[in-house]
Amino acid sequence: MSVSPIRLIRHRHGARRLRWWPGQLRQLQALLDGHSFWARERSAAQLRRMLAGSQAVVSAWRGDRLVGFGRASSDGIFRAVLWDVVVAGDEQGQGLGRRLVETLLTDPALVGVERIYLMTTNSAGFYTQLGFEPGGTQKLMVRRQQ
Repeated sequence: MSVSPIRLIRHRHGARRLRWWPGQLRQLQALLDGHSFWARERSAAQLRRMLAGSQAVVSAWRGDRLVGFGRASSDGIFRAVLWDVVVAGDEQGQGLGRRLVETLLTDPALVGVERIYLMTTNSAGFYTQLGFEPGGTQKLMVRRQQ
């Protein structure tokens, strides 16, 4: 039995296909629920709005199965932020996370941006290998809305 190769899709701004194809949106919900602690239990409506506001979106597919996802937002010149980089557990350790991040970093919405930020709880070593470094004197500040 041969295993199908992983296919990366660089979506256009807003990821229309992921937003409106119910099967793909359900797979995105399942991937986030099963492989991230920060993005669990997001509704379909929330995911559609999130995708619509993302300038760069990449998804990874093995056959018809969504196995990886990442997105970014940016002002196009000074700042960008990577969000929700997720790889299915059975696909981790094979370079897919690197491919997702590299695809995001080369997206036209991020090319030439002065600084690209990300936040991570337990993957700092992975991101260091990709050229990211601790923010130095910068401090993450959070305001939770009701």
